[in-house]
Amino acid sequence: MRPIAAAGPGLQLSLDYPLPAEVAVGTGTAVFVAGWCFCAEADIDRLELIVNGKPQPLMAQRMPRGDVFRALSSVDTPAPHAFRSGFWGFARLAPAPDHTGFDLHVRATLDGGGVVEAPVGQITQAAAAPAPLTPIAERPGEGPFVAIAMATFNPPPELLKRQLDSIRGQTHRNWVCVISDDCSEPASFAALQQAVGDDPRFAISRSPRRLRFYNNFERALQLTPADADFVAMADQDDRWYADKLATLLASIGDAQLAFSDARIVDEDDHVVSETYWSIRRPNHDNLSSLMFANSVTGAASLFRRELLDVALPFPPRQFSHFHDHWLAVLARAIGSIVFVERPLYDYVQHGTAVIGHAGANWMPPLRQRLNWLRKDPKERVRNWRLHYYADCCRLIQYTTIIEQRCGTSLPATSRRQMRRFGRAERSPLALANLGRRGLRELLGQTRTLGAEVALFFAFVWRWAIGIVSLGTNEPRKHLRLDAQPPLSLLPTPGRRNPNNAAVKTLMDKLAP
Repeated sequence: MRPIAAAGPGLQLSLDYPLPAEVAVGTGTAVFVAGWCFCAEADIDRLELIVNGKPQPLMAQRMPRGDVFRALSSVDTPAPHAFRSGFWGFARLAPAPDHTGFDLHVRATLDGGGVVEAPVGQITQAAAAPAPLTPIAERPGEGPFVAIAMATFNPPPELLKRQLDSIRGQTHRNWVCVISDDCSEPASFAALQQAVGDDPRFAISRSPRRLRFYNNFERALQLTPADADFVAMADQDDRWYADKLATLLASIGDAQLAFSDARIVDEDDHVVSETYWSIRRPNHDNLSSLMFANSVTGAASLFRRELLDVALPFPPRQFSHFHDHWLAVLARAIGSIVFVERPLYDYVQHGTAVIGHAGANWMPPLRQRLNWLRKDPKERVRNWRLHYYADCCRLIQYTTIIEQRCGTSLPATSRRQMRRFGRAERSPLALANLGRRGLRELLGQTRTLGAEVALFFAFVWRWAIGIVSLGTNEPRKHLRLDAQPPLSLLPTPGRRNPNNAAVKTLMDKLAP
């Protein structure tokens, strides 16, 4: 039980997650706000989020919070209004003039009349992003100018050297490579500098503070030259084939993004798989499928430089975000994606890979899924609740930010698909459509590894908690559904082995 963070006259409020101290807004972003709020004297009829004086609707209000009820109620001091006190939603942030930041309040309209407000907190608008690095004076080759963004952290020296040499060996010569180093240890950073040497096509920028994988790639992309035609992303330990850039450039056409297959090798260069997609096909054509289960690997992709005008800054890292998933969803939302059906690089699969080949292709058989139905019902409900907050809300944040930044330029078909997903909270038809897609996956049409199944049951949980709490101000004795969110929406740092932790996470995700 978290302590009460703020209070107004008769209004008690606490957040489940602290607001980020500062947020990079760009042309618009969205911050997840979740907590509980109730008035001791009266029931709340409507709750709104107020951002810099302007009201914004919440996704949910008056949700059951048995934890709050039990913590604040006693025989001598009952708190009957504490039970239906849960709320959550997104604070939509537009650029603030003069970087003044954002004041967040809640406004409660009480049953029977009266309005009460209480402060939620403040968010500072982050300063400008780092300036792009100045490209070399003369273009190193002919054709489109490509900026390669590489993120490094304690790179293995031998694998790093091999990767840099493979970039140097590209048949397309007109490129520069900017490297954002995430505070590597001094010896590793010195080895990086030595591997780059005096090659003017490379530029290294060391981050002033530890960013971790997601935000370090964001920084690398921010450093790419503004006059580049295309951008490619590079991991620190892969090996590109000589025609990687040339093939992607020849394939992209009018699309926003092109990506290729990859050959999987281990750290000793032994071939694990001749293809990244050994079980499922990459689902890059359908926006909904791409949202539910990413198939665009960052290191396999090349995209138009203009995409960064919308993609940066990245969504606030409140959830378990991946940079390549964000870029892929955005690219497909505003345009199309092309897939090159042959490997253009060797993907090194090792113990520190974040998801990897195993996690990207693991699909449990139907019998195993049915066996999961034998699990403790309480455990299944907890899983549904976890996936609602960690997955459904994460995807709703994506769609909210895309609509903010793209406005009327967003294609109507993309807008419909994104809004249909969010409507699964309220529309039986949208929920049924999600269930239909999940059934298709269970019957063997493997595109998303059955991700819709977890999302469907997550939304079922959302419907259930809204229904069972109606007409009561205290937890029901035999049906204790609770909207208390998980302690964290971010994974535990350091748990990155794809052969155990990531696959286990996927198993939990897919379990109904």
